Order: sequence, then C-alpha cells, then structure tokens
Amino acid sequence: MCGFVGLVSRPSLSDVALRDWIGLAVGALVHRGPDGVGTWQDEAAGVALGHRRLAIVDLSAAGHQPMASVSGRWVMVFNGEVYNHHDLRAQLATAGAAPAWRGHSDTETLLAGFDHWGVVATLQRSVGMFAIALWDRQTRTLHLARDRFGEKPLYYGWTGAGHHAFVFGSELKALRTYPGFDNPVSREALAQYLQYTHVPAPHTIHEGVFKLEPGCLLSLQPDQASAWTTVCRPGGAMPAGVHMVRWWQLRDVVQQAAAQPFAQEGQALDALESVLSQAVSQQSLADVPLGAFLSGGIDSTAIVALMQRQASRPVRTFTVGFDEDGYDESSHAAVVARHLGTDHTELRVRPDDARALIPSLPQMYDEPFADSSQIPTHLVCKAARAHVTVALSGDAGDEMFGGYNRYVWGNRIWSRVGAWPTSGRQTLSWALRHAPLSALEPLGRHVGVLHLVEKLRKTGKALDGAHHPDQLYRNLVTEWPHARSLVVWPQGQPAAPAWQNLLDDPLPPALSEVVPRWIYLDTLGYMADDILCKVDRAAMAASLEARVPFLDHRVAEVAWRLPLHMRVRNGESKWALRQLVYRHVPRELMERPKAGFRLPLGGWLRGALKPWAEELLDPARLRREAYIHPDPVQRIWREHQTGRFDHTQALWTVLMFQAWLQHEEGRT
Repeated sequence: MCGFVGLVSRPSLSDVALRDWIGLAVGALVHRGPDGVGTWQDEAAGVALGHRRLAIVDLSAAGHQPMASVSGRWVMVFNGEVYNHHDLRAQLATAGAAPAWRGHSDTETLLAGFDHWGVVATLQRSVGMFAIALWDRQTRTLHLARDRFGEKPLYYGWTGAGHHAFVFGSELKALRTYPGFDNPVSREALAQYLQYTHVPAPHTIHEGVFKLEPGCLLSLQPDQASAWTTVCRPGGAMPAGVHMVRWWQLRDVVQQAAAQPFAQEGQALDALESVLSQAVSQQSLADVPLGAFLSGGIDSTAIVALMQRQASRPVRTFTVGFDEDGYDESSHAAVVARHLGTDHTELRVRPDDARALIPSLPQMYDEPFADSSQIPTHLVCKAARAHVTVALSGDAGDEMFGGYNRYVWGNRIWSRVGAWPTSGRQTLSWALRHAPLSALEPLGRHVGVLHLVEKLRKTGKALDGAHHPDQLYRNLVTEWPHARSLVVWPQGQPAAPAWQNLLDDPLPPALSEVVPRWIYLDTLGYMADDILCKVDRAAMAASLEARVPFLDHRVAEVAWRLPLHMRVRNGESKWALRQLVYRHVPRELMERPKAGFRLPLGGWLRGALKPWAEELLDPARLRREAYIHPDPVQRIWREHQTGRFDHTQALWTVLMFQAWLQHEEGRT
C-alpha cells in the first residue's frame, strides 16, 4: 500500500520546478507511505511522478518506486496489491517473456506484463486492488488505471492559471499542493454530497477535478490534449488526445451470472467457500505482520474463520467497544475470537477519544464525507497498526450477499403499500416521520430490533414521494431529499442537475427483481464511494493496509450466481454467507441483532459537541460563506435539540462540509 502523485505540464516546467513540486506533493502523502520516497521526472516531456512507500511485499530496494520496466519503455507508480502476481510471473515464464527479475514485488510483475500482454490485458489478468499511473516513453502517453471495485483512490484534473497542468494522485491534498491550484468548490458536487453524504464518482468537491471510476483506464497524450473541465466517461464524448475505456464492469458479471445461476444449495455453498478461501489465502500473503478486524458479525467472522483455518498460529484480531448501550458489539467479537482461537485485542473507545478525532477528519478525507463510522474505523485501524501492518476486513459482505436491512423489509413494505393511493402512502410517511414513537424503542430491543424508532423514521422518509420501488431505494440512500434547494447558487438554482453519476446509468437487463437491483446500485454507489473511501482513508491515515477479500472479483462472480432466495430468505439477510459461517462457528454465537459500526453522535450533538456544532452552523456564518441556506439547517437543529427528533445524519452531513470548508480556508 502506498501513495503517489504526478503531473503532465504544458508548457513543460523546468527540471528544477518539476523536482521541487513533486517533492512537495509526495510530502503530503507521507501517511500513506512512511517507509520510503521516490521521484522521477522527464523535463522534455513535462512529466513528473512521485511515490511514498508502505513496504508490504519485497521490503528491499528492488521494490522501490517509481519503477521502470526492464525494456525501458514504461515508468510506473502504483498503489495497492496484486495478489496473484506469482501466478502472473509463472504465466510470463511459460510464454518465454519473463525478464531477469530484480526482486519479487508485484510492481515489477505488472511492468513485465505491460511489456508482454499490453496494458488492458495485464489489468484483466490481475487480481487485486490498485491505482496505477503509467508513463509510456515510446508513445508519450500517460495511462491512469483503477481496480475493479474502486478499493484504491485515483484523482485527476487540470489546474493552475490557464489550466496548464494535468495533475493526478492518490489524494486531493497532494493535487492541491500545485502552485496556483485554483479549482473552486463545485456546487453540483455539494448538492450531490448533501443528498448522498459523499461526493459520488466521477466527481469531486472541486470543479474540474475528478475521480477515475472503478474498472476504468484513462489514456492521455499530452502533445495532443487540451485542458477540459467537464467529466469524461467511457462511451461518451472525449476531448482530443484522451481515451477512456472500461476494462472491467460489474454489469457484465451480472449478465453472465444470470445465465448460469446455482440450482443446488450445496453446490452454491461449496463454490462460495472455495473461492472465498482462495481470496483469503492470497490476501494473507505479506512480508510484514498481518491481522484482521473482527466485529463478531457474519462478514468479519467469515473472513477470520477462513484465515484461522489456513494459519499455523493464532490470527491477530482487533475490535472496538463502546460504553453506550446499543452501540457495543465487542462482547460478541470476544466470544467469536475465543471460539476461533485468535489472538484478540479490544480497544475501548471513550467519547473523548472519538470527539478528539473530529477536527482531523477534513484533513483525513480531503473532501466532505459524512459517514460517522469513519471515526471508530480509524480508531480500530490505529489500534491494529501498533501490532500489524496489514489487516483483512469484512467490508463489502453486505453488498455481495444481500446484508442490508432494506433488502429484507424494503421490498416487503413496497409489496404492502405500493398499490395504495398516493395520499395513503403520504399519510403513512408523515405519521412515521412526525408521530411520537419513542415509547417503541424498548419494544424494538425486546424483539431484537435495535434503533427501531430511527428505522421507522427512515422508512417514513423513504416513502415520501415514492411512486416506484427504485424511487424508494433512491429515497433510502438520500439524506437531504431537496438538497439542490439547500445549496446557494450564485446565478439562481439550475433547473436540473448538470451531470449524472453511476446510479443514473442504465441497469443490466437481467435485473428484473427489486432487491438485486438495489444490491447492484449499492455496489456501484454506496460501497465504492462511501465504504471503500472510508476504509482507505481511515487505514492509510494510520499507515495500515486494509484488504477486502469479498472484493476479489471471482468472489463477486460466485455471489451474483446466487438466486435471490440464497441471499435473502424468510426475513433473513445474507443467507448463503450465514450457512458458510455456520460450518465454522455455532449458529447460536451468531444469532443476534446487528448494531452496526456506529457512534452515539445524536446525544453528543445535544451535549459535548453542541458548542462546536453551533459555531459551524451559525446562520450569520452560513450566509457569509454562501454555500448552504441557513433556515432549513436551523429548523432541524432546533428539532434535534428537543430530543423528540433525531436529525443526526442530516446535521452531520452539513457539519462535515462546514468543517472541511473551515479547514480549506485555514489551509489557504
């Protein structure tokens, strides 16, 4: 795991200017790679590459980056891991294309693959998580590539006076070091952020700076290209000198899986255990200490159980615990750890620990990001880093196997109220959003539903204006339903969004059922832009490499062959994955309500965090900054303070933008 940054300048900068900037830029990424630094520049081409190294595989100087291919054609910086690179070396040897290897890094393997198979074919053969910047000296072309699901980040765009520099890298903070970085806040991105609590790909909070979409390859020929500020997407119009393709897409997996679904449960479970075991085995290879996160839930237990079965010694496992009732799962994790025989470490998170981290979140995430589980995620990563350098995670199990509550009750609710008159649904929506429901919380705990009132309120919100189950889904993943009206538009509010995100793309024809459509959309949107972003930044801020075995694309291919009744059955989510876990852990240890990775932020905003929040939400301040209208924010702030309503997430979304804006103003 590492971090990189680079630029192509037009006109070319001097060698001194290139060297000075690349040194400054890689300094902004030291947390991603504390073990080494490297730079490379070609003044004639106006190209510079910089790299910070977190040494995981081949700790010697032979793994140092930027790295040139043996042929001399390619120069590359690379962030991530290619888990099957030993297999790729064997394939190259069979083909008579293996060079005289200088070391055993996956970086060197990729370069040999590019020489022999070409860029796209090498990416398609690779199993792993990665972001790559590759300079082709022969054709004077820059290639930027991102892994299949978007585990590793990659940003790019034109900046500087006259947009004369094309900058790219692992984090926005490195791009912002470019002299004259002048890309303003994108209000379109702000509106999307307020709606979804993160900025969806391919956009960022800055105009003219973009995220490379998962599974994409962007190729730029600087000698032919002119600066552009509108988004490029595969299949769309491209500026001169620019080419972008999808070298892999989930849509194809879904279509192929629909043609060969599993017919037998035993066959499905055996295939799942086989491919997941292979993924865990490959991702457990490292030249540094390795462990895993263990919450005691289905997903992390599946990963740790397979790790421990393959290990010759107890696996190091880590969890966090909270003192607040309804938020703590650490006791369950401890029970599972004892059963599996892991070497378990529990971190107790006190409110002061979590609150102390909040001021550093804008620096950690670089753009507004409002998933509050970012706080405990970083704290457990920080605790793990004291013992290991790599940790396997159970993230993405919900998306791969149908784990979110909405997959169970969303379709069930729609089947009951979808045929109602619009007025009837609106009445139910209003009642769930406004009626005094607090007395139901004890009942929820009694029947095993944690945070029942919060879930009922969310249901009411989702039903508001929903005329189709896909609109119900949109509402479920929306925090501010009228986000565009919340944004201050200097020239008046535009009539419609100026751009789309991945959720607006056509669905695969095979997705005729509601729940698989929702799973697909969650994988493209919420998982890629929220979950994976959260894990990457939280882990890398602690210089920890987090690996996600569920995102091995071969696991995804098996998961999508599962019929719906093997994902969600009789009101139970993740049916197939649960059956796999029960092969290793007694069912009674796993059957409990799911609390999730949450913090009691709602109470903190009425207590210890209230002064901080009131300062950021001050109406005069909001009017002066002129990004967000203050009146709707003040209304929900007052309602939240009464204790009758819980507007935690909506408030947190605004607060994280305000905190980010304050950080950026202080930085400049």
